Amino acid sequence: MAAWVLAGAAHATPEPATSDTFTRFLSDKGLLNAPAAPPGLATQVRDKASELVVTAMNFLGVPYKRGGSSHDKGFDCSGFTRHIFETSFGLLLPRRVDDQASAAGLVPVKKEELQPGDLVFFNTLKRTFSHVGIYIGEGRFIHSPRPGGEVRVENMGVAYWTKRFTGARRAEAAPPVPPPAAASAPTP
Repeated sequence: MAAWVLAGAAHATPEPATSDTFTRFLSDKGLLNAPAAPPGLATQVRDKASELVVTAMNFLGVPYKRGGSSHDKGFDCSGFTRHIFETSFGLLLPRRVDDQASAAGLVPVKKEELQPGDLVFFNTLKRTFSHVGIYIGEGRFIHSPRPGGEVRVENMGVAYWTKRFTGARRAEAAPPVPPPAAASAPTP
C-alpha cells in the first residue's frame, strides 16, 4: 500500500474518493489534491515537503530504539528525522538533535509559520534542543517518542508539547539551476 500512496502522490490526478483512511487523511490535508500550478521552485519545495510527510507517515508504528536509525532496528527521534530528510530531500542531517537544530541548510521558522515538513524541536531533557519531530500540519507532528514507544503523531497543542516547544527549522530551497546557455554560432 505504501508504494501505491507514494505513486499516487506523484500523479496529478489522484483518486478523488476512496475508502482508504490514510489516503483520505492526506487528501484532507491537501497533500494529494494540490491545485495544478506551473512548475517552479515554490511548487517543487511544496511537493518535496508533501513527499517528506508521506514518507514519514509510512513509518507509523516503528518501535523506538535508542541510537536507532532504520526501519528494521527502530528509530530514536533524531535517527527518524535524519532518515526521513535523507530519503526525501537527500539532505543528510547530523545525528544529534542539538546538531540538527544548528545544521547548515536549515533556517529558523516561527511557530506561527510552520509548514508540513518543518523540523520541530522540544526541551524534554532540560536541554533546549533534546527532542525533534516533523511537522505534518494542523498543529500536529510525527516523531519517535521514547523507549517503549513507537513512531506516532502528536498534537502540539497539548500542554506537554506547548510548554516544551523550543523552535523549528525548515530546509532551505536550493537556488534554481539556470538553463544551459544557448550555443552561439561561430563567427566567420
